[in-house]
Amino acid sequence: MSDRRKFIKTTGLALAGSTLWSGVQGSPFVTINRKNPPSDTLRFGAIGINGMGWSNTRAAIKMPNAQLVALCDIDQSVLDKRMGDLKGLGVDAAKVKTYKDYRKLLEEKEIDFVIIGTPDHWHPLITIAACQAGKDVYCEKPIANSIGEVLMMEQAQKKYNRVIQVGQWQRSQKHFRDAIDYVHSGKLGQIRMVKTWAFQGWMKPAPKGVVLPVPPGVDYDMWQGPAKHRPFKTEHFHFNFRWFWEYAGGLMCDWGVHIIDYALFGMNATMPKTVAALGGKFAYPDLSHETPDTQSTIYEFDNFILSWEHALAIDNGPYHRDHGIGFIGNNGTLVVDRNGWEVIEEAAVKTKVMEPMHLKEDNGVQLHMENFAGVVRNRKMNELNCPIETAALVAKVCQMGNIAYRSGKKLTWDKAKQQFTDNSVNKQYLMPKYENGWKLEV
Repeated sequence: MSDRRKFIKTTGLALAGSTLWSGVQGSPFVTINRKNPPSDTLRFGAIGINGMGWSNTRAAIKMPNAQLVALCDIDQSVLDKRMGDLKGLGVDAAKVKTYKDYRKLLEEKEIDFVIIGTPDHWHPLITIAACQAGKDVYCEKPIANSIGEVLMMEQAQKKYNRVIQVGQWQRSQKHFRDAIDYVHSGKLGQIRMVKTWAFQGWMKPAPKGVVLPVPPGVDYDMWQGPAKHRPFKTEHFHFNFRWFWEYAGGLMCDWGVHIIDYALFGMNATMPKTVAALGGKFAYPDLSHETPDTQSTIYEFDNFILSWEHALAIDNGPYHRDHGIGFIGNNGTLVVDRNGWEVIEEAAVKTKVMEPMHLKEDNGVQLHMENFAGVVRNRKMNELNCPIETAALVAKVCQMGNIAYRSGKKLTWDKAKQQFTDNSVNKQYLMPKYENGWKLEV
């Protein structure tokens, strides 16, 4: 370990202006509002720089005293594009190394943290390898593509004591936290139902294609990694990976981890008792996707039920919103999404509550990265807005919904054993088989 990294680890530099919103009691929201000494510069690399991987990298570049030193992607065309983008961000590309194999990037001793923006099936391997290499991690959501992998990643974080922030950036937005403060105030009365949903009209799987030659500059074997080998087709490459079970969990996991996360937070809930799900390829029966384009999932908790609905091809979801959370209380219903929150009056009771729309007022992606960097510096794990424990809970809950759908069964969860009571389902779905010589080891 370099002297510079030892300095960052051991000095425990406190952040000035410790609380972003001082009115929130015990708020974990921390940001950087001072210039740090040169010795406090954080050097970072990014692995998987298409889509949100690049959005997260841009957020890190914008931070004071953060320096991009390496980019990694299996697609040379993506690497070339991002290297060209650096000039517009004020970064000297000549000082940035490029890799197509993340293992080579992790060998760079001067890197303090890595951003992981790969497809979901790669998150566990790279996160654990980064922890083993002594790097802190900002990993895109969902944290993993199976419940078993989630459990192993939790073990790795504890074993190596690394800072892991997961990209559920709504955890760093003021209006979401304000909405949850209102839910916790009790003003809504008893909450018996929570609705969550994502209706995404702009999302559309690719048509069924034919086997094609691997594009020049693409390391397709590395892209597939531990997943079962498929011949190359554009229908499951880049953005479209999210519609195939080997790589991701469809809209249930892609958007569900954002939305259901705050539902669990609002209800102070952990794992549900039971889960059941229905759905199918109703919108696009002839397209290439494996995951359902339409799905309804019901979770049973001790004193409430949580529902999840998703639909591709349409935007008109509950409460005329294409995504959101509805806490349905006896006195009123609080609805929150990325635009803001409001309380809708319950007409049937005398104890009425109502709140006009409170609009969003900040950039969650930027604040989330700044919160992570602050904890990388001060090592105060309790200040992370989305630590691995938070991300692990909602990832497991979303995977439960997918497993219920795929198995066609109503499933019961055993909290003590961290598995379902149905052993045949556990054997088939809890942990994927790693292919192509890859192994996941803590």
